[in-house]
Amino acid sequence: MQNKDVVVGFVSLGCPKNLLDTEVMLGHLAKAGYQITPEETEADIIIINTCAFIGDAKQESIDNILDIAWLKENSKLKGIVVTGCLAERYRDEIMKEMPEVDAVLGTGSVHEIVKAVEAVSKKEKYTSYLDKNLVPLGGDRIITTGDAYAYLKISEGCDNRCTYCAIPSIRGKFRSRPIEDIITEAKELCDVGVKELIVIGQDTTAYGKDLYGEYKLAHLLSRLAKETSVEWLRVLYCYPDKITPELICEFKENPKLVKYIDLPIQHINDRILKRMNRRGNGNTIREAIKSLREVEGMVIRSTAIVGFPSETEEEFLELCQFIREVKFEHFGAFAYSREEGTPAYDFEEQIDEDIKAKREEIIMREQQSVCEELSKNQAGKTIRVLTEGYDQLEKRYIARAYTDAPEIDDLVFYQSKIKHSVGDFVNVVIDEIDDHNIYATEK
Repeated sequence: MQNKDVVVGFVSLGCPKNLLDTEVMLGHLAKAGYQITPEETEADIIIINTCAFIGDAKQESIDNILDIAWLKENSKLKGIVVTGCLAERYRDEIMKEMPEVDAVLGTGSVHEIVKAVEAVSKKEKYTSYLDKNLVPLGGDRIITTGDAYAYLKISEGCDNRCTYCAIPSIRGKFRSRPIEDIITEAKELCDVGVKELIVIGQDTTAYGKDLYGEYKLAHLLSRLAKETSVEWLRVLYCYPDKITPELICEFKENPKLVKYIDLPIQHINDRILKRMNRRGNGNTIREAIKSLREVEGMVIRSTAIVGFPSETEEEFLELCQFIREVKFEHFGAFAYSREEGTPAYDFEEQIDEDIKAKREEIIMREQQSVCEELSKNQAGKTIRVLTEGYDQLEKRYIARAYTDAPEIDDLVFYQSKIKHSVGDFVNVVIDEIDDHNIYATEK
């Protein structure tokens, strides 16, 4: 059977960093002549790019593997390839526990996808676990996010060693991509019509330290703005201890860099932050936010972990009070997930699951009140949005403002008498805000 006769489907789970790996694998397969389909029932072989960051993500990955295995018994599907974080973290268990799986690739073997599919096409089992610290960064890919935006990975791995996190063991040590390599890819993305580039990495604010001896994120953002035709630049996964004066200046002066930052804090109590092995303390976080608030129009997204081992009621309430005070535009809380292979797994004073769930519920109620307060008096304001699609049923366009990142934040639904395309920027007037989403009319 020739490659062109084999139809490959994909399931991509987890974060944007994982999605970008999926796009690289799609690029390899398309170059090798394989047909790609978004329809699982049409595929001969399906690749499942998994997540394993926390318990819920692991369960979602396992459920997806079992769902796809059903197609093997009841449809034309002939093979299943499992890749990504679950494959790396549980490399010895997957094929043993799930005989339906035909090939497994660790995070260091993204570029081995063609070999895996070739083997499965021949009804052979295949595994590859190359050194995750040596995997080439970048590569040709098939963009799956449409014409409006694309992700731009500037680094891989993490050296922060937070006690609750398995990412260093899954993704390896922190490695930055050379600036010229990133600029070249960004130009290529802009040349095919992408309007927004979203800069990602495990810790984007650490960018450049390993290659150039100093933090270079601000410098990179400046060059991306000057040397490409991109209209919006957005940066995710920043750390409070690395919010440099240069980065603040870039937010103030770079017209293409949207006034939005993703800044996970994980907690505000000094004792808990130290137990988490987070860099800096509560004051570090407060100072970073203070600096960011000096940027007019700055929107901050953050996350925190509740129920970390030994977290007291008083320490949790301190976090709640902080959320009320700081008024994040976007915030998500997660109940601590006890992960094998992390230092916190063996910590004493693990918190009861019911208590963790209750704390998550309480703090998200606090954030709901913050969002309601921030949403007041927004009707009648004009905002610029990036069009992402059209809802045929509701007869309105789907878009985002600079205040919202794809997939995780809010959407804008606007009506227009003019026909627009994906990637168009449009000025709209807010009619109302309901359940976080914005309803508007073109100005």
